[in-house]
Amino acid sequence: MFRREKPELLIPASNLEVLKTAIIYGADAVYIGGEMYGLRAKAKNFSLDDMKKGIEFAHQYGKKVYVTANITAHNRDLKGVEEYFRELKEVKPDALIISDPGVFDIAKEIVPEIELHISTQANSTNYRTYQFWHKQGAARVVSARELSLEELSGLRANIPDELEIETFVHGAMCISYSGRCLLSNYFTGRDANLGACTHPCRWRYHVVEETRPGEYMPVFENDRGTYIFNSKDLCMIEYIPDLVAAGIDSFKIEGRMKTALYVATVARTYRKAIDDFYESIDKYLENMEYYKAEIGKCTYRQFTTGFFFQKPDSNTQIYDNNVYVKEYTYLGIVSSRNAEGASEMEQRNKFSVGDMVEIMKPNGENIPTKVLRITDEEGNEMESCPHPQQKIFVTFDKETAQYDIIRVQEKSGDSKKDCGCTSCSE
Repeated sequence: MFRREKPELLIPASNLEVLKTAIIYGADAVYIGGEMYGLRAKAKNFSLDDMKKGIEFAHQYGKKVYVTANITAHNRDLKGVEEYFRELKEVKPDALIISDPGVFDIAKEIVPEIELHISTQANSTNYRTYQFWHKQGAARVVSARELSLEELSGLRANIPDELEIETFVHGAMCISYSGRCLLSNYFTGRDANLGACTHPCRWRYHVVEETRPGEYMPVFENDRGTYIFNSKDLCMIEYIPDLVAAGIDSFKIEGRMKTALYVATVARTYRKAIDDFYESIDKYLENMEYYKAEIGKCTYRQFTTGFFFQKPDSNTQIYDNNVYVKEYTYLGIVSSRNAEGASEMEQRNKFSVGDMVEIMKPNGENIPTKVLRITDEEGNEMESCPHPQQKIFVTFDKETAQYDIIRVQEKSGDSKKDCGCTSCSE
């Protein structure tokens, strides 16, 4: 099955700056979390005011914003969910992402005008489940991550054309079943299904025999221990034709705790790959090395195709460490330029006058440039900018524009960092 319309490119955002970045760098839609009832309690998330601003910004560009409300709700949560949905009614998101049937029912009662999407947390793995949610009024179902392309094609063939399929195509993979995990709750009392996951899937494990306390034995034969739950990251940039042929309506990127650099890199690369494929398969194949090179410039934990072609095996896990590859460091995003032509930025990582950095543009260009001058808000000269989130003005030897991202390539040997995991669910 070949979709005539391009699939939606759905990008995550942790805050208003990242939402704007996602839109400018190619997203068709953005999914975000509010301050309550989503599965990213540690993310910055959106206040209602920022949510309203983000939705207005997206709508100016003809794009959409979806809000997650995908906790597994307990009795104590229901009154708060009702109040929250009344507040969301005022800011008018394009859809709510929900997993709990009770929460779904509340949404139908309070915000019947807002589209409802079924979260991957609902573990929808067969077409009868999709048909069920369609009858309840859902406009879209996010597929369980454990489905193959063949199974997704089978879903498409057995559900109404108007019911959309959304599928994760890139990002961190959760070791549990579609994000439903008890490890965090068991070890720390923090419930992954209420948004407080501590990501124990990335921890290092050994076996200890009861009568020999303190004598640690690796679970896997490796003298450094083992990371038995630590999955590689999903990446389907090489398989856009297969995803399209399966009839998927929305290509979803994981990562609501990621930086603007990560979001811009992934959005820009998948945007180009999708557009190139719909222009011609030859153009898509000719540009494959560009896509792979660009997608490798954001943080990742090696790549896998997950469940799409076969069940994952030991080759899809990383047993000896929990580090991720980081090729570039995010320095900031250009918000404006002053009368002297200096770029106004909020600094995110340290850099200095004389450094060679890179301007990353929404149109796909990457322009090497030299830092000529840095000043603070009062115009005082600075040799470097050591204070995160300080507002600075930077003069480069190349011209910048609003929303350009400034990044720098990691030095050789510095590209592997301790895990900054985002893990499982939306």
